[in-house]
Amino acid sequence: MGSLSRLIPLRREPGFDEGFRTGQHPACMRLRVFASMLSLLVPAFAPADETTLSTVPSNENAKSVPEWYEACARRVAEAKTRRCEVIFIGDSITQRWTDNPLNRVTAAPGQAFWDRYFARRGALNFGVGSDKTQHVLWRLDKMDMEGLKPKVAVILIGTNNHKDPVPQVIAGVKAVVAKTHQVFPGAKIVLVSILPSERAYEKMARANLRLKKWAEEAKLTYVDVASKMPVEGNSWKGLAGDKLHLSREGYGIFAEELEPVLARLLAAR
Repeated sequence: MGSLSRLIPLRREPGFDEGFRTGQHPACMRLRVFASMLSLLVPAFAPADETTLSTVPSNENAKSVPEWYEACARRVAEAKTRRCEVIFIGDSITQRWTDNPLNRVTAAPGQAFWDRYFARRGALNFGVGSDKTQHVLWRLDKMDMEGLKPKVAVILIGTNNHKDPVPQVIAGVKAVVAKTHQVFPGAKIVLVSILPSERAYEKMARANLRLKKWAEEAKLTYVDVASKMPVEGNSWKGLAGDKLHLSREGYGIFAEELEPVLARLLAAR
């Protein structure tokens, strides 16, 4: 109350303390009116609506890690020289199927499973670390994909949008699906659930519930890998020590869930 009295001159009168305690003192009422008026003004000065940032192509990450984008472009060029039935679209979790950019000495944690299940399908790794949905949209827009005609596109994206509200995460994932349809009109889409992580587990779990429902309505194939990664101690089954990326075990879980789906979709064509 001392700091408040310095801002608003107050006369101590009968019932003063009780009036402040109950909020019925005229000064309290004036403050409530002022706060109400201020709340009406705030939107006019607030930043522009950012709910669509996840759907607007951005080269922000390309500027940050150009070498990873160059490596992705090389993988795309190489895929054009051979049969390519499946494209994996995503961020570092996808990239680390075959590439371990932060540790060139150690094999990528997913390499053994990629070689066992996906290499024979002529799979293309279109993953780049740190990518958000808007960065994948930019790559699909700017990289030369002409000539590639994958039969299936596996999409796992959204975990790096962890600071975005759930509707923005969902909008970004949907935009990536739509852009993939546009770039590869003949491809069947496999949407993978956003995997658990320490930094935004509950948020991404809420996003997954809505994405699963949407995928079913949109006639997409939804693969719920996240449900196969229960809590283990202070982390989740299949996560590396950073509680974000997949361990070798995690890629094994992913591969075992995905391979039967790919076999069915490719056999049906």
